[in-house]
Amino acid sequence: MSEKSPYDNPFDELPNPKQVWVGKPGSREEGLGKLAILTPEVVAKAAATQIKTGKRVTLGWDLTKLDFPNLNRQPCEHNIIPLLGGIAFDDVYTFNPQQSSQWDGLRHFSQTVPGQEERLFYGGTTKEEINDRKNHRIGLQHWAQEGIAGRGVLIDYASYAEKRGIKYTTFSTHQVRLSEILEIAKESNITFEKGDILFVRIGVTKEWDTVMTDAQKQVYSDNKNPHHAGVEATTDVLRWLWDSGFAAIASDAISWEVYPPQGDLFLHEYVIAGWGMPIGELFDLEALSRVCAEHKRWSFFVASVPLNMPGGVSSPPNMMAIF
Repeated sequence: MSEKSPYDNPFDELPNPKQVWVGKPGSREEGLGKLAILTPEVVAKAAATQIKTGKRVTLGWDLTKLDFPNLNRQPCEHNIIPLLGGIAFDDVYTFNPQQSSQWDGLRHFSQTVPGQEERLFYGGTTKEEINDRKNHRIGLQHWAQEGIAGRGVLIDYASYAEKRGIKYTTFSTHQVRLSEILEIAKESNITFEKGDILFVRIGVTKEWDTVMTDAQKQVYSDNKNPHHAGVEATTDVLRWLWDSGFAAIASDAISWEVYPPQGDLFLHEYVIAGWGMPIGELFDLEALSRVCAEHKRWSFFVASVPLNMPGGVSSPPNMMAIF
């Protein structure tokens, strides 16, 4: 009989829902985190049930976004280098993945631990280990070597809000409630399955690209206390995310959850540092939303190959949805 996975336990039966650390330090199992539930069987089923038309949609925003960076992050630089007098060319990229579509890796965010002064990353990894460039524990290489593939589901909150006359800017503390997510899922005939990759469209990239002026973008860039719309951060949301069996979560929002936190919880501490689950941010979900509406289906197959950087912290998703 196979050993029961900790991911099979209901949220309310977890000994410590803030620390579900799996695998020995430095192991592949630890490095994969919750992506381990994307077994070949789960991925094969997703491909067989979701790929019907072959229609493809990529989910990566331009690397040059956000072109007015916040939190002292640097914008993307792209230099083209001639070789052999212009017979050939190379290019050199200097970029922070957080400035466009990105997966937050397990080295990105830590959590507080009762009785300890130092915050810890997934598995109990320390900042000293991350600062040691010879130490690749919980680095992106684990995700890159396996890939992230499976069934994706879209909760199109932006379209839902527009139909109901709910007005908001995504650069605010507007919250997407769990009750609304469940209502949208019901309207969209979505039945969640273990291993699903959840996408929530809030409208950040659309607002940035079509509404905001350069002056407004500069004000955002200069703001030392930015506001970001996102999913509400509550215990009910945590319970739902865990019990639904998601392998990863993503959105077009800047921090997935509302920021600054509007309560005592910060989901990043649980999801990344506690569960080892990827959080995707600033994904371009505009074309995906349109194709879902055209097909009248909000599930699809997705495949992502993060950068194979030993010890990497975050990565462009290099993700495609296939219908």
